[in-house]
Amino acid sequence: MKQPIKMMRILPDDQISELINILKLRFEKNQHRHKDINWINVETKLATKPERLWSLHQMEITGGEPDIIGYDKNEDVYLFCDCSAESPKGRRSLCYDDEALNSRKENKPINSVLTLAENMGIELLNEEQYKKLQELENFDQKTSSWIRTPNDLRKLGGALFGDFRFGRVFIYHNGAESYYAARGFRGIVKV
Repeated sequence: MKQPIKMMRILPDDQISELINILKLRFEKNQHRHKDINWINVETKLATKPERLWSLHQMEITGGEPDIIGYDKNEDVYLFCDCSAESPKGRRSLCYDDEALNSRKENKPINSVLTLAENMGIELLNEEQYKKLQELENFDQKTSSWIRTPNDLRKLGGALFGDFRFGRVFIYHNGAESYYAARGFRGIVKV
């Protein structure tokens, strides 16, 4: 039996140039997020990862404002994360996963967080990553973001989300089938 062919998602050259310009300007404007990282090295790495550029473009067009938040020496990758002040507008009002989406009998949202993240080629932030992001600056002061939920909690019907209120990061739980206009999700891409 033939294996399905996975389509490589590649941006046209003009969109690549535009995206790299946006990323470079954001990088230069927000040096506090990525001290000691040189843009030339990042751009060189981006040139070798066209499928990652496609994912970064998906983050950008859904309002995520991706920026570099670190470098993983072990994997030799730059970590791009959604750095919009509030949860990305183009990724709100979603159930946590397809199981939760399918359990809703009425008023179903158009998608789930995990499916959309997978379609975009990004990873949903986990609790540790979300807290680390909040150390760079205060995000989600008016919104909240779903975060990767451990399987044992998910099996009980719940899912986790976080926000920043009253000078600190809060991690909460909700039914995975719930969705809100002010709750989206943040992702990360390794380049």
